[in-house]
Amino acid sequence: MSEVPPTAQAALKGLCPQCGAKTLFIGIVRFATRCRACGLDFSRFNVGDGPAAFLTFILGAVIVGLAIVLQLTVRPPIWVHVVLWVPLTVVATFMSLRIAKAAMIALEYRTRAREGRIDDRDS
Repeated sequence: MSEVPPTAQAALKGLCPQCGAKTLFIGIVRFATRCRACGLDFSRFNVGDGPAAFLTFILGAVIVGLAIVLQLTVRPPIWVHVVLWVPLTVVATFMSLRIAKAAMIALEYRTRAREGRIDDRDS
């Protein structure tokens, strides 16, 4: 792929924001140091802990809400909650964190954001 992928596509598929190759991740949520296709240095981007903090609150609220609804409507034994919610929470966290981190890198690339730099179009 030679054209820059849209942000949503880059986030969902783990694509390099520069060339569109599927080279952004080397693990479930671990970034590669650089793109194997075009050589873009991924280590210069800093997504920080922002995606993890937001996802913790959002996923926590959704999972707890669903667990409460299940308990009030069906009243299953506690082991059903453990078997259902623990794996669902783990999978949802890793998948959403992967998408959020990829989206942050794609947006940083598109906006040319850098650590400690304020937009100098105003100066």
